[in-house]
Amino acid sequence: MNTISPFARPAYVMAKPAGALCNLACKYCYYTEKAKLYSDTPRHLMSDEMLEEYTRQYIGMQTMPQVLFTWHGGETLMRPLSFYQKAIELQKKYAGGRQIDNAIQTNATLITDEWARFFRENHFLVGVSIDGPQEFHDEYRRTRTGRPSFRQVMQGIEVLRRNGVEWNALAVVNDFNADYPLDFYNFFKEIDCHYIQFTPVVERIYRHPDGRILASPTEGATAELADFSVTPGQWGRFLCAVFDEWVKEDVGEFYVQLFDATLANWTGVPPGICTLAETCGHAGALEFNGDLYSCDHFVFPEYFLGNIRQHPLAEMMYSDRQLRFGAEKRTKLTRQCRECEWLFACNGECPRLRFATDKHGEPGHNYLCAGYRQFFDHVAPYMDFMKAQLQQGEPPANVMQWLKDGRPAYPPKRNDASKG
Repeated sequence: MNTISPFARPAYVMAKPAGALCNLACKYCYYTEKAKLYSDTPRHLMSDEMLEEYTRQYIGMQTMPQVLFTWHGGETLMRPLSFYQKAIELQKKYAGGRQIDNAIQTNATLITDEWARFFRENHFLVGVSIDGPQEFHDEYRRTRTGRPSFRQVMQGIEVLRRNGVEWNALAVVNDFNADYPLDFYNFFKEIDCHYIQFTPVVERIYRHPDGRILASPTEGATAELADFSVTPGQWGRFLCAVFDEWVKEDVGEFYVQLFDATLANWTGVPPGICTLAETCGHAGALEFNGDLYSCDHFVFPEYFLGNIRQHPLAEMMYSDRQLRFGAEKRTKLTRQCRECEWLFACNGECPRLRFATDKHGEPGHNYLCAGYRQFFDHVAPYMDFMKAQLQQGEPPANVMQWLKDGRPAYPPKRNDASKG
């Protein structure tokens, strides 16, 4: 098992303590409809018994001295504070000398001072879902009664800030806000958010008998693109515009996850995000009842791995089926991908978006390919410079002065630098 050794890196699980339940009804949400997979279950809430079983197995399967618990939804704060207090108690019980960390994703509308104090005291990293300025955010992120949610989110952020909680932003790029990249990016600078993850939303409509309407990667050859999806052209222009603003004055001060991951691939180190990694499959998704799926974006019946009550978590995460799922990110690249000069930087991106046809007529190509190619073409000189700086023991932030100096020539040239 040279290339997909299960013990070469830690395995992660994204736990869903409230399943797909949420107090918002964001139009583009890929997860709330997963509740229909459990329509015969009245309460989509993780029991204390399941929490303990999961905690025991998850810590026990780790081969590293650090263990990261990731809590996701739906909306995670639809569980009471007592649930997470219990989680902390169980983590201490089963830690066995390991360092335990927690990250939680929330829409921030339910955050109170009590929640924030708990997060600070227990060193939670809080991810806040917010889609930029009010006009952009409220376009799709609304309550179940259709009311806007921006003001509630900003109130939640203020509570986090007031209580000294470490937080970052997850911002969805869609058909609307993608056309205003600088307004979007500058908003996060204005609210002093230094860690930003931009996520492109792309979904296809495919109606299932149980009421679900989103297509899985293996189905819906005739599925229509959802109207809120970002186009490849929009995505490429968005990334280039934001990068141009960032590279002028924000390197080392504001961190855009995709830019950091791109530089990592340029320098030949793991990128830190699965979408740009060579393989995947090391981050499963655990539903409220203990059902495990291959990935958070692959919670479909065909990617169901089993339940931790019947099958050990480690056995499923390191199973041949899951390892094959992860390896196929590399082994099922299209011809256009395999021939592409930017393969090292993108690795075909996420398999969930591989429903397009490449220029040779081969199916299974990434829908956003053209946007990524535009981005990599655009940023190559800057990435080359930052890579050279790192190799010389200098900070990548020197790129800002290099740009101000008119981008003078420097060794090595791109063809020598980009694939090291």
